[in-house]
Amino acid sequence: MASKTISVKTVVAIGIGAALLFVLMRFVAIPSGVPNTNLNLGIAILAIFAGIFGPLAGFLIGFIGHTLVDLTFGFGVWWSWVIADAICGLIIGLFWKLYKIEAGEFGIKNCIIFNVVQILANAIAWIGVAPVLDILIHKEPADKVFLQGSAAAALNAAVVLVLGSLLAFGYSKTRTRAGSLKAE
Repeated sequence: MASKTISVKTVVAIGIGAALLFVLMRFVAIPSGVPNTNLNLGIAILAIFAGIFGPLAGFLIGFIGHTLVDLTFGFGVWWSWVIADAICGLIIGLFWKLYKIEAGEFGIKNCIIFNVVQILANAIAWIGVAPVLDILIHKEPADKVFLQGSAAAALNAAVVLVLGSLLAFGYSKTRTRAGSLKAE
């Protein structure tokens, strides 16, 4: 039985993705008007890296990047939101082969699939996982955390829809399509 190991390329992508997620979440956070909820450009990085490198990379980038953000704010790690980011990356990454970003074939159909998946992933992570864990772990009031989760889901989905799609199209155009080169 062959053992499947994680590639060096994926390990490097996890490190770069987590670092980019950290920088964008920590230093480019735009307040949304909902307490403790920001417009987060880092979610586009999480989505694009998960879409290129798969579920393990998506999970670890979300987990490591968000943990670093919380550690640098000095109020402790808010595990419910760290886990939600990790699950969002995991879900988006589960369908990475359908997007064909790395293959240079990311077109309109792939973009629609990518965005349907990311919207569902954001809804599951931020309307489901984060509020429930906030209630269970932190004893937060349900109305507060479901408002925050709904705002985060909507903002994240919008950022990935615009910025994530543009990044996916742009990166895909830099890749050589299989069979596009011919011998002379």
